[in-house]
Amino acid sequence: MKNKNIFALSIILISLSACGTSNSDRALSGGAIGAGVGAVGSSVIGGNPLTGAVLGGAVGAATGVLTKKK
Repeated sequence: MKNKNIFALSIILISLSACGTSNSDRALSGGAIGAGVGAVGSSVIGGNPLTGAVLGGAVGAATGVLTKKK
């Protein structure tokens, strides 16, 4: 149950990574949000927080770059 909650929170926060006016703004905010979620999520489930931060940051940054301003 705990893992499902963390996953759901991760999806919600990563979806917020599109905040910004340019691709670089969205990449930076997405990377920061993703790194935070990855570190916390990984430590909660007993993983390495550094690995979680790196992976979460990469996913968040990629999401930010690939999204377009509405």
